[in-house]
This record gives sequence, C-alpha cells and structure tokens, in this order.
Amino acid sequence: MISIAKPFIGQEECDAVVDVLKSGGLAQGKRVAAFEERFGALHGTRHAVAVNNGTTALIAALLAHGIGPGDEVVVPPFTFFATASAVFAVGARPVFADIDERTFNLSVAATEQALTPRTRAVIPVHMYGQPADMPAFAELCERRGLILLEDAAQAHLASIDGRPVGSWGTAAFSFYPTKNMTTTEGGMLLTNDDGVAERLRMLRNQGMSAQYLHELMGYNFRMTDVAAAIGIAQLERLQAWTEIRRANAALYDARLSRVITPWVAPGNAHVYHQYTVRVRPGTDRDQVVEKLGQLGIGVRVYYPLPIHQQPAVKRAGGYDQVSYPVAERACREVFSLPVHPFLSREDLERVIEGVESVC
Repeated sequence: MISIAKPFIGQEECDAVVDVLKSGGLAQGKRVAAFEERFGALHGTRHAVAVNNGTTALIAALLAHGIGPGDEVVVPPFTFFATASAVFAVGARPVFADIDERTFNLSVAATEQALTPRTRAVIPVHMYGQPADMPAFAELCERRGLILLEDAAQAHLASIDGRPVGSWGTAAFSFYPTKNMTTTEGGMLLTNDDGVAERLRMLRNQGMSAQYLHELMGYNFRMTDVAAAIGIAQLERLQAWTEIRRANAALYDARLSRVITPWVAPGNAHVYHQYTVRVRPGTDRDQVVEKLGQLGIGVRVYYPLPIHQQPAVKRAGGYDQVSYPVAERACREVFSLPVHPFLSREDLERVIEGVESVC
C-alpha cells in the first residue's frame, strides 16, 4: 500500500530525545524555548508559544483574545472539526460561511455576509497547505473591528507574496504525526502582539505570571522538551521536505487529466499538506476511492461531512436550516493523493496510472 502519509523519525530525532531524557529536564524548558525561537523566525513573527497540540493552540488563541459566551466566530464548514470545536470549547458559537470553489478556503464574501453584531473573530483555514486570502481578510477584519485568527495547522512555511502564513493574525499550527513536520503531538501559536503573547504563555501554564501566582484561569497546555527536541530536528528538514512535496505536486499537475487538480492562487506558495483533487461531474468519488484502495493506493477523503452536519454540532442546535452548497459539494467530490516526501518515482507513477485508469 502506498500510504497517504509517512511520518519520519530519524537518528537525529532519536539522539535529541535521548539527550533530553538523560538531562532530567523533561517538561517545558530550554528546548521548548529554542524550538519557539526557530519556528517563529521561520514565519516572521516576534512571538512563538509552544503548546501540547493544535486544538489547544486554537482554544488558547480564542481565550487570549477574550472570546467567550455570547460571542460568534466565523469559520468554514469544510475543515477539520477542531476549528469549530475550539469555538464551542470557549463557550462561543461558530457561525459558518461557505468556501471558495477553487481553493477550498473560507470565502471572504461569504464571511462578510455572515457577520452579525455578535461577531468577534474570523478564523480562515489554510486548507491543505494553500494560504487563505489573508490580505482581504486582514482588510475586512480591520474595517469591521474584528479579531483575525489563522488556523495554520496544515500550512507550515506556506506564504503569500513571500509573507509567511502565521504573521497576519494570531495563528495556530499543529505538529500531529501526519503534518508536514511533527513533534509526535504538539502545537504552536504565533503572534506579533506582545499582550496576546503574554496571555498565551500564562494560559498554557495554569495562568501563572510567576511561580504559584495565578493571574488567569489557565490550563496545562505545555509542550514537553522531548517533543520540542523532535521538532528542532524536524525543522532542519522542513524546507527540503516542502520542496519535494511541491515537486511531487508538479508531476501530478502535469500528468493527471481525468480529475480536477488543485488551483493555486497567484502569489501563493502552497506547501501541499495534502494534494487534493476533485472527480469530474458524473463520477462517483466513493467508488474511485474504493477502487484505488484495491490497487494499493492509499487515498483519503478530507473531509466527507461538513462540520454543520456533524452530529455533535447538530445537537448544539441552530444549524438544522443552514446550507453551504460549495462546501457540501466539495465533501462529495474531493479526495487526496499521497504527496509526502518519501514517495519513490515508482510510487508516483503507480498513483498517476491508478487515478487515470480508475477515473
């Protein structure tokens, strides 16, 4: 089976972990600080705050901006569940807006239509590694007095006209094993706002501003030095891995003719966390996925059900009468192909031949 993802842990990561274990300093310490400094510098922000996973990064971002009960936050319905569940977790309410047909990212026009007097923030997601239209979202949020957050869980090193994602608003990244780099589990928050950074650091550490002085109702969102040591080693490889992903995507772009390949917005540097295609009209996506699996090609559907139709969200109430046709159509038509850096040329040829024959 050609896998959809292949996390890599090399000797450097193993040696770094052993060094941490031998040091006796396992919790958040100097390696977390070093990882934060390097990751923030790569994305052009003054502050980076490491946490234990990408979901807690989103929750912490919302809390640091004072978002809670009575507030609304605009999110896309076509993304991983955590983008919306984090909003529920802080007591606020997600309001969905449809996505752009070509990029699968949150639509700026649909977002503006979804705003109400209760709207406090907008969370564009850089879906599959392609940046959302951050200049337009930044203008909208400034004009309407809204907080701009970025769900950059899939977009390490992505950029718009050279400006990295994560530098437009308070941003949340994930280091889950299938992401473009990993710490096994982990997350990172980026911001250029000194006050937000201070609150994030307190929130992740039980709300403490000094030892046993709790300024905020905080949590244990800390990253361990073990995880950070893995992250530092992975950062050394991230740029090279990203270029291989782009080369694999370029080969698919050139050779696939029977599916709709990804469109990349001008100025966007896509990092291809996923290479996501659409079936053409009249093609049954689920049959395609099944047949490719039978050929040993590990494709995956991200995501088969929009968030507003998830059972947990329906039980929250108020989402029964809403419809987001572009997102709902994407859920029926998309599937992702293996694009990770550890595919051989033979693997890539098998994927291309399989997709072309099945479709």
